[in-house]
Amino acid sequence: MQRMGIAGAKTQKLLGLQYAALARTAFLRFAVFVVAAIPAITFWVESSGFWLAAGWFLLVVLIAAALLRMERGFIDAERRQMASEEQRTHLAAVGLAGLLWAGPMLAFPDAMASGNAPQYAVMALLICVFVLALSAVPAAAMTFIAIFAFAGATSMILAGDFAGTVAQLAFGMVVAAGAMALSRLYLRLRLTEANLAEKQETVSLLLHEFEENSADWLWQVDAARRVRGVSPRFAHALCMEPREADGQPLLRLIAGEGWDTGALPSSLRDLAERLKRRESFSNMMVRVSMNGRTRWWELSGTPKHDEHGQFAGFRGVGSDVTEQRESAEKIAQLARYDQLTGLPNRMMLTEALGTALQRAEQWRTRCAFLMIDLDRFKAVNDTLGHQIGDKLLAQVSRRLRVLMGQHDTCGRLGGDEFAVVMADVNDREAVDRMAHAIIDVLSKPYDVDHHTLFVGASVGSAVGPRDARTVETLMRNADLALYRSKDEGGGSHFAYEPQMHAHAEERRKLEFALRHALERDELELNFQPVVDAVTEEILSFEALMRWNSVEFGRVSPAKFIPIAEDTRLIVPIGEWALRRACDEAAHWPGHVKVAVNVSAEQMLDANFASTVVSALAASGLAPERLELEVTESIFLRDGGAAQSTLNQIQSLGCKLALDDFGTGYSSLGYLRNNRFNTIKIDRSFVTGAAKDSPESLAIIRAVVAMCDALGMETTAEGVESERELERIRQLGCSKIQGFLFGRPMGALEANALLDQRAERRIA
Repeated sequence: MQRMGIAGAKTQKLLGLQYAALARTAFLRFAVFVVAAIPAITFWVESSGFWLAAGWFLLVVLIAAALLRMERGFIDAERRQMASEEQRTHLAAVGLAGLLWAGPMLAFPDAMASGNAPQYAVMALLICVFVLALSAVPAAAMTFIAIFAFAGATSMILAGDFAGTVAQLAFGMVVAAGAMALSRLYLRLRLTEANLAEKQETVSLLLHEFEENSADWLWQVDAARRVRGVSPRFAHALCMEPREADGQPLLRLIAGEGWDTGALPSSLRDLAERLKRRESFSNMMVRVSMNGRTRWWELSGTPKHDEHGQFAGFRGVGSDVTEQRESAEKIAQLARYDQLTGLPNRMMLTEALGTALQRAEQWRTRCAFLMIDLDRFKAVNDTLGHQIGDKLLAQVSRRLRVLMGQHDTCGRLGGDEFAVVMADVNDREAVDRMAHAIIDVLSKPYDVDHHTLFVGASVGSAVGPRDARTVETLMRNADLALYRSKDEGGGSHFAYEPQMHAHAEERRKLEFALRHALERDELELNFQPVVDAVTEEILSFEALMRWNSVEFGRVSPAKFIPIAEDTRLIVPIGEWALRRACDEAAHWPGHVKVAVNVSAEQMLDANFASTVVSALAASGLAPERLELEVTESIFLRDGGAAQSTLNQIQSLGCKLALDDFGTGYSSLGYLRNNRFNTIKIDRSFVTGAAKDSPESLAIIRAVVAMCDALGMETTAEGVESERELERIRQLGCSKIQGFLFGRPMGALEANALLDQRAERRIA
């Protein structure tokens, strides 16, 4: 049913086109129909008489007039549906016109047969024109030519002119064929025109809807590149009224001040070049300027040509993508720049280093990568908070920017790690100069929210392509050099050396072996005596960790303890040491204590207090005989958690000692908030005091006086000579620890030493 409906609609459309064509040529047919009767009268008047011929001519005029009036009524046939009654009435009128011509031919056959040939030819020609003009409606044309040809042929037969009969029939067939061919051609043309018109209307509607509902606009320029047909939306984008913009050069409208100065952006020059070369373009990003404001347009354009194939300008579509571009730039900024400092991030630094390496390879020059790690920054974060730490990092970034040369790029890798890419290193000392300049500048004091802060910097560097030919390898080598700098205490610069790989590999193997040290029973405890400074009686032993590896032999604590702390293996190892120390001390005399070192990682473990309780319970050791030694570093990680843990331990009755006092930050707030039992003075001050160093003497006196006032004891570490012993006694320290009274020893040796001292007292 739907297909039948579509077919019916098409049929009606064809009928409308046909009858509308009749209306446009109605006057032509009227004139031809009437004029064709004039030569006919000349050879019929003798047979019919004047009045009969005149009457026939009058009927011809009346029929022609009736047809003219009827066909003029079809002028709107394209826009309406043709009624069947209208079609039948018109066909009847055409048939009546044909019969009007057939009457004289049948009534006076002799006149036609003996008529004047030129007059008949003129009549026939005019009739042919009439029929061809009627060919828009094939049914009407065929009806008229059939009647006319049949009447003419019959008239020739009646007159005995058989040649004329054949000629009349041939004439009819030729005219009929011509009318049909002309009808088909006309209908094809009209259908094509109608389809084009419909498509143009559809396109116009779509373009109108596009203009109304889209953020884009249509634009067009003529061959002189002047805007034409400015739509309201395009005019709005130009910040003008349509009539103001029409006829203006496109480039002048969008170039802003650059039109007068000639300082056009590259994108605008590209657009001008495309227009000049008459090339199509798509999604071209163009920076435009209107009323002093810079905007970004996305333009597409295609050359257009007139009906003669001549270039007539461009037409296309455009849109304002300023917001999208700004958003894209912000995304790119987020992806390539560190938001806290505004410096390039790791991604951008990697790209810069890759470019520098490529250029160095190409031109046989050198580039460098420097990795920077801030010293003591973690202490700032932990004590003053991340907000202060972030502001400190911002100041660090500003100082780094000042140091950068034309070919240098500094950025932030993350946390407190920064990096510098030196793209052109011709001077072999340039890297070292840059590294020391960084250390000097970053080590100067910072003023952050009324806090004066001191942080240093450690730098590791690698030079490409000497040290590596890839970005990843060069960065890894610089990291190895930085690790060496940190390992040496920080505040220094180390350049990469090939043997650093060996050190890194050794550390990796040590870490792997350390993970299995407990299960392989490779760890042991040594004990170093601590004596009374006056009586030299053994008061306690400090438990010291030792590692006798099957693979590496005896490994220095200076090597494996930092590895254990970095990997958090110190937690299970420290727990083992605590339990073993308590077990050994349980066999000692009741007045001898055991001191166990506790790292920050252990102290921040939520289960540490429970571990202490478990170790004491399992060994049967009295809590007051266990002394836990901590360093100031525990307060730099999370002071609140450390304080809570220390309070729990003290509530058990255990003793607390603050180790290496004077070598760290030495905040007296630690002593005010935590009731330590013992303060341990570092060996460096003991050595200085023995050499009569005023600073060392003053510091030890101050610590002793403070501890006496607070009810604490002092232990001097590292006493190895009689001179040092004498000086420490003079300064008033409570206890002494050092090689002079015993090196670290095994548990059996410690027990033997205690037995010897007991025998001496008895003797």
